[in-house]
Amino acid sequence: MQIDKKQFEVLFQLYWKRMFSFAAKTVLEEEDAKEIVQDVFKSLWERRRDLELQDAERYLLRSVKLKTLEFLRNKGNRRRHHQVILQNKTPYYEEDNFHYKELYNQLNTVVESLPNQCKNVFKMSREEGLTNKEIANNLLITERAVEYHISKALAVIKLKLSKSLNMVKTN
Repeated sequence: MQIDKKQFEVLFQLYWKRMFSFAAKTVLEEEDAKEIVQDVFKSLWERRRDLELQDAERYLLRSVKLKTLEFLRNKGNRRRHHQVILQNKTPYYEEDNFHYKELYNQLNTVVESLPNQCKNVFKMSREEGLTNKEIANNLLITERAVEYHISKALAVIKLKLSKSLNMVKTN
């Protein structure tokens, strides 16, 4: 039987709760179970013209079962990958964190040493996330002046931090 919109709605009303209960018992998280069942019904709708269903309940139950198994397998894989990443990263975390803080402090020192207008423009752009037009309007300068100050700030930062960046990259 090919499924039209009305038949789909009937199938959804008839089987949604049963499919959800099955998925929830397997994955133990309601949100995950809802997503699994939603994916199964979405797939059913997308394939409605090609499917020849003899027993819709059996088809849906089998689909939910396969989807839950896939979910659990992927969840296990993600957990294992996270453990591997954590095991490989742990020895370097403190050292990386130290380099990050050091570089961050150096960046702040360089930014604070910029001329006032240049510093204000750079902070509004990078820290506040304002557009060049917004900065120009706030400071009553042209957008071209904003571009100039940002370019100048970036050139000074690049020059003064290039030595520190090279040290971090080699570690």
